[in-house]
Amino acid sequence: MTQNINNLIHGRESYIVYFGDTLIMKRPLPTLSDSARDEWLAKQHRTKDAIDAIHAVDNPRYHIPRMIHIKDDEYQLLEECAPGQHLTKDLYKKLPPRQRHEIIDGIASFLVDMNELKPIGEIQRHKIASELKFNRLDNFIENKMQHWFRSDEITYMATIRDNIGTFEYETREAWSHCDLNPGNVLYDPTTSTLSFIDFAEANYRFIYRDIFAPLQIELGICRRVYETYCKMHDRAKYTMPSVSNDTTRQIMKYRVICALLKRFIKASDDLRINPSNDKSVTNNMNKIEFMREQMQSIMNIERQFSK
Repeated sequence: MTQNINNLIHGRESYIVYFGDTLIMKRPLPTLSDSARDEWLAKQHRTKDAIDAIHAVDNPRYHIPRMIHIKDDEYQLLEECAPGQHLTKDLYKKLPPRQRHEIIDGIASFLVDMNELKPIGEIQRHKIASELKFNRLDNFIENKMQHWFRSDEITYMATIRDNIGTFEYETREAWSHCDLNPGNVLYDPTTSTLSFIDFAEANYRFIYRDIFAPLQIELGICRRVYETYCKMHDRAKYTMPSVSNDTTRQIMKYRVICALLKRFIKASDDLRINPSNDKSVTNNMNKIEFMREQMQSIMNIERQFSK
């Protein structure tokens, strides 16, 4: 089995040993140690608990594929397939306005249901830089960025670093999915089915994190999801300021920039000052291009919120 692992559909910890039209079976990678396999099993049970809880809400606006059973002694699980394809920007752009509206409505409904599954935390101050590998960003700008970028680009990113490094806001902790990206959300245009998967990271997080998650950022629907969320949430439990509120606009701006900076930092970690071969040179060029794209996106966000 280990020799054939590259021929299987697999991720960092799991591989699919069987899949059909409606069901898939997963097991831990055979390369994992015994302790890692036990942790994998424990994670599946935590995931099943999170899935069962949100599935029990039974909201028709979205679909949650069930984890049908976990067989502990054989380290395997059986779960339902999510219909459709990953909800990327390209797919979203092709959809008619009615389905786009339904998706926004479904995402907001899911966020409210997740946040209200468990008690909402009290208001506290949150420094957004704590979500970044901020020291790596600072070190790259101060000591390494000069090897590949112009002085005006370095000055600009230093300003962004300083601004996001001091930004903090009032928020609450709420039960959250914690990994909302296009890889974990699927949509079937033929049935208008919106599905949320991969609840392995579900936990308490500050409430704006999932509202302005990578999924909404890629689709360009942050504001509309927030507006819909504000109409749906239980105002008796907690308040959410209007999207036109200056503080809310700042939160939205810096949450989006934070997501872009995470991509920027990750790419910077892979740059090599003295590439040893042609492959490394090409990798550097690709990473630099990608990082400039993130910088341009940050500039666009700043212009958008300055209007």
